Amino acid sequence: MGAVGAVRDTDGMRNILVVDDDPTVSEVVTGYLERAGFTVARAADGPAALRLAAERRPDLVVLDLMLPGMDGLEVCRTLRGRGPVPVIMLTARGDEEDRVLGLEVGADDYVTKPFSPRELVLRVESVLRRGAAAPTEGTPVSAGGITLDPVARRATKDGRELALTLREFDLLGHLVRHPGRAHSRESLMREVWGWEFGDLSTVTVHVRRLRGKVEDDPADPRLIRTVWGVGYRFEAAGPDGGGGHA
Repeated sequence: MGAVGAVRDTDGMRNILVVDDDPTVSEVVTGYLERAGFTVARAADGPAALRLAAERRPDLVVLDLMLPGMDGLEVCRTLRGRGPVPVIMLTARGDEEDRVLGLEVGADDYVTKPFSPRELVLRVESVLRRGAAAPTEGTPVSAGGITLDPVARRATKDGRELALTLREFDLLGHLVRHPGRAHSRESLMREVWGWEFGDLSTVTVHVRRLRGKVEDDPADPRLIRTVWGVGYRFEAAGPDGGGGHA
């Protein structure tokens, strides 16, 4: 099955790519997103989604995990290999392992089926709002060998650029700006994700992904430390000693 229902770009409107092989789900999601002011393109399988994404880079992708042939995980990996684009994964209710896998390959958020289309629109708006939240002014901040440029949304470690997703950048920025402070998962979800409640494994997975990118040895983290019974702490000096795991 190929791409269907592509909508022409409109000035000032954000472009969303909806990828789902269930035409009913795709049509309902598209209708809600269009009523919320988005321009929507639709694809029913992975190859069609990748073609559409290459033709007109979307501002965000709503991606079903269970697709015929190329599954959503592979589509997400391929999209991530091309450059940063926010991805919201649609997963079956109760499949915690699948949700974690989706976050591991770079999804910014997930929504479990069956879901409220209104909730999905709110999640889309939340992810895009966080991505657009970079200040127009601001000086870079540095700690622990990491430098973040809030204007360019660029992060480096010891001069080497880090390939971070939008959420990873926001999470790292929050930690770097508050070195030495212990952050609970709940507070990180509230401050970084903007959610008052949600699945805390989302935070855990993002911390694990960040460690894989900023730590010399992710199995023995020196920068993003676990504070047992609380959450995480960023150590600007990178002290010796085991840091625990997420």
